[in-house]
Amino acid sequence: MANEEDDPIIQEIDVFLARSLLEKLYLFQYPIRPASMTYDDVTHLSAKIKPKQQKVELEMAIDTLNPNYCRSKGEQIALNVDGTCTDETSTYSSKLMDKQTFCSTQAASNVSRYAAAVYRKGELHLTPLHGILQLRPSFTYLDKADAKHREREAANEGGDSSQDEAEDDVKQITVRFSRPETEQARQRRVQSYEFLQKRQAEEHWVHLHYYGLKDSRSEHERQYLFSQGHGLAENTELIKSPSEYLMMLMPPSVEEENDKPVAPSSVLSMAQLRTLPLADQIKILMKNVKVMPFANLMSLLGSGTDSTAVLRCIQQVAMLVQGNWVVKSDVLYPKDTSSPHSGVPAEVLCRGRDFVMWKFTQDRWVVRKEVAAVTKLCPEDVKDFLEHMSVARINKGWEFMLPYDEDFVKKHPDIVQRQRMLWMGIQAKLEKVYNLLKEHLTPKKQEAQSGHPLLVSGEQRVNMAKAKVKQNYGQLEKELQKQKAELKSNDASSKMDVPNIRIKEEPVSDEEPMDTSAYEGMNNGIVNGLHAEEDSTDSLNGHLPAGCADRVAQELKAFVSSTFKKQFVLTLSELKRLFNLHLASLPPGHTLFSGISDKMLQDMVLDVGCKQILVPFPPQTAASPDELKVYALWEAGDTYDQHRQVLLEIFSKNYRVRRNVIQNQLSQDLNKQEVDRVLK
Repeated sequence: MANEEDDPIIQEIDVFLARSLLEKLYLFQYPIRPASMTYDDVTHLSAKIKPKQQKVELEMAIDTLNPNYCRSKGEQIALNVDGTCTDETSTYSSKLMDKQTFCSTQAASNVSRYAAAVYRKGELHLTPLHGILQLRPSFTYLDKADAKHREREAANEGGDSSQDEAEDDVKQITVRFSRPETEQARQRRVQSYEFLQKRQAEEHWVHLHYYGLKDSRSEHERQYLFSQGHGLAENTELIKSPSEYLMMLMPPSVEEENDKPVAPSSVLSMAQLRTLPLADQIKILMKNVKVMPFANLMSLLGSGTDSTAVLRCIQQVAMLVQGNWVVKSDVLYPKDTSSPHSGVPAEVLCRGRDFVMWKFTQDRWVVRKEVAAVTKLCPEDVKDFLEHMSVARINKGWEFMLPYDEDFVKKHPDIVQRQRMLWMGIQAKLEKVYNLLKEHLTPKKQEAQSGHPLLVSGEQRVNMAKAKVKQNYGQLEKELQKQKAELKSNDASSKMDVPNIRIKEEPVSDEEPMDTSAYEGMNNGIVNGLHAEEDSTDSLNGHLPAGCADRVAQELKAFVSSTFKKQFVLTLSELKRLFNLHLASLPPGHTLFSGISDKMLQDMVLDVGCKQILVPFPPQTAASPDELKVYALWEAGDTYDQHRQVLLEIFSKNYRVRRNVIQNQLSQDLNKQEVDRVLK
């Protein structure tokens, strides 16, 4: 009450609602111009409008006599747009840029709250606005200049190349028949951005007449801004109760289904976003951003938003990964949709993306090949999953894009526990769908779960694998003893006299045994991976029992055969590297861990049909002896065997050969594409 006494009412003004220009009055917002030049001085040459779109184009004259006008620049622009010739189609007939076009855009989608007011003789007259349009300069003349420039270049090139041609070239025409359009496809096409643009372009322009500010017609139209009668019958809208008046000032938020934006549906301003319910705001933000910390989400929702309500809504559309929120897969891939790359249904995509999200709950790094091998999805879909929530690092893999949010984990332990339970349910589903092993699904232990996840390098992973092999050595030895006991029991019926056994004496090789340093820790006291006990007849002179040796030979032969069918030509050094990688991928206790020497590997290469190519490398080469031994698959069983043998014979005479020499040797039977295939 004290404040009201300090601020007394000094005047009461009657307010009237004018209806004469209802749904006809627009507000134009012009660009800022110099203070010395008002729009009263500007000459409007033409105006046109598209009523349905509320789009206006105005053409205004430029004062070329103004001292601020650069005449040379205006002449240059006119020359670029129209060229040297002037005709009816010229944009600037005076060979000078003497006019400018302004095109409108809608300043606000909802103008029902705005009105134009006129004050006269103690009365305020209001007329509701039908639209607010911002006029901005249009630079379509630059596009016209570029188009003419391209036409001139095309004409010059076409004239030079076609002077001697008497007839036009015959062009092949491809005829395609369109399929019948389904209802779902038609709805997508109608809602597409291109279709909306096409419909807008089809609307015809309505040309208008412009009347200046001091024109008599303008003066006449201006009178319609005043209410034509002061009777109460025409102003019943202004006679409202306080509650109705308050409802008119602050109407409830209603979704405007008719006023759809021209831009794509994914484009939404923050002002429009905050008119939506809180759940819809969070869903739209998470769908666009994909990954977001909780603090950033609260800042986007604006001050005064209840964090408890936000936490309740965010759990419906996102999952917690390393303290950050990642949008759920079914939000990105709704039901009855499919992959744009492979056409895989949304259900399969959701499972694959959930697997990637789950992997990031275990570690900060994910390997793309591992995800593709488990999910059996195409590389493009897997790449989309990873780009949603991670960043590619060279020679490391994909790293989760945000740091571990320790603050959120400490402040909301109940949310973290609830999300952990949800991930356990997802883990159980993934185990059934992808048939994953239990040890692969158990989460890695993290220190106190609240600290930052450790970054494990490749070298550390190798050391961890070595330590794991040493730990499992006891179990492997038990399995070995069990196998020996079984072999002894099988041979008990036919007792063999050890002195009468003929043992094949292998010549002592000068070659070093194959480098298997990754398994040195488990080879102490064993020969070729097996114990050489004094009283054992199973392992003499490094030989394996017959059954075990056959299994080792079969496994080794399968590896060598499949490797050469993929790569055809390999050095011994590269073959050993691939074999070590193959060993690293095998489970503990595999038969190939029994020890494979270089000689065994080379003999097996020759047994599978490969030949050693004696390439005459230069004496001063710095390559190692293993890199100088080259083996090639002599017969692969395809149509290029004969040509591949010719190519290998060429390289047996010289280690460096020009392409034209190879082309001359192979071009008699093969075309260029086939020669490239053989060379590759």
